Amino acid sequence: MSSVLFDTPGPRARRRHALIGVLAVLGIAALAGYVIVRLRDAGQFTPAMWEAFAYEGVQRRILIGALETLKAFSLAVVLSLLLGVLLACGRLSEHRLLRWPATALVEFFRAMPLLIMIFALYNTGWLRSCVTTAGRFLRTELGRTGNWLADNFASPTLWALVIGITLYNGSVQAEILRAGALAVPRGQREAAYALGLRKTQVMLTVVLPQAVRSMLPAIVSQIVVTLKDTSLGFIITYEELLYAGKLLAQNTATPSGYPYIPVLLVVGPMYIGMCLALSACAKWLARRGRRRRNGIRIGPVPRP
Repeated sequence: MSSVLFDTPGPRARRRHALIGVLAVLGIAALAGYVIVRLRDAGQFTPAMWEAFAYEGVQRRILIGALETLKAFSLAVVLSLLLGVLLACGRLSEHRLLRWPATALVEFFRAMPLLIMIFALYNTGWLRSCVTTAGRFLRTELGRTGNWLADNFASPTLWALVIGITLYNGSVQAEILRAGALAVPRGQREAAYALGLRKTQVMLTVVLPQAVRSMLPAIVSQIVVTLKDTSLGFIITYEELLYAGKLLAQNTATPSGYPYIPVLLVVGPMYIGMCLALSACAKWLARRGRRRRNGIRIGPVPRP
């Protein structure tokens, strides 16, 4: 069967493609084998490299790093989605006073390197003073609950990381939502206006729900990017998972050297597992949404 995009390969082309695929697999396998042999010769797979992971303190430190990663990720996801909705509504507004500033913010934060934003926020005095003031208020006004909140959330490094990730990913989410909103058929908006709904009601009840549903794969992909962006916190000494692994690798000396590869083999799968869990959750939400849409059935028309 021919395609409109390319010609269907013939027998010789298929054999050539199969040969190229086999050679590529063999080349990748040879390269991986070479890397493994060199690492083995360097002593990265010796038992001494893995002894540190048997200690309860090291295990607890890695677990705390994972929890700190999830804490920053949760805050950044909620704030970036809220910011994305606000900026998307601003860009879709018919008023220039709302559309132009929203467009400028989206284009600026999308173009600004995330690492520079995080580092700049970490070195600003106003952020430190605001976080310190908020922590002092929580401790004095809320008692034991305030102490818990201040101990876990009143950290300048945490909020420098969260705000930087929020500004960048929120602007990207705004563009994703705007694209989904523009894909909604115009007739649905006109029908909503004909029913007497206002612009805000049309946006919140008709346009945005369909935009989120249609752009859910892209939204989830950006959420996964948000999770991976939390690893930039080690630049400002935020004690997340990558920072915990870095401390472990740099402070654990063995006769064969420092355990950089074992730490990578432990921390890397943890990041991959969290990303796969997010993807699985997104697939479950998508299937549930499809079942809800397909759950309404029109029965057979009764015969007279």
